[in-house]
Amino acid sequence: MSLTESQTFECPYCMVINDIDIDHDNDLGQQQIIDCQICCSPIELLIQDSGWGIEIIAKRDDE
Repeated sequence: MSLTESQTFECPYCMVINDIDIDHDNDLGQQQIIDCQICCSPIELLIQDSGWGIEIIAKRDDE
């Protein structure tokens, strides 16, 4: 059994869909900065449980 769940989000720079593995025990409620898999720009992610599932908010780091 995997401890992570695969999710996708859109890069706020190049609008390409990126993949991320979410660990429910450690990632929910956390803020992370990752690089886009295509354009390599830094993306600020907020990972939270919306009550209906995992919500990933992706923002430019200059917002």
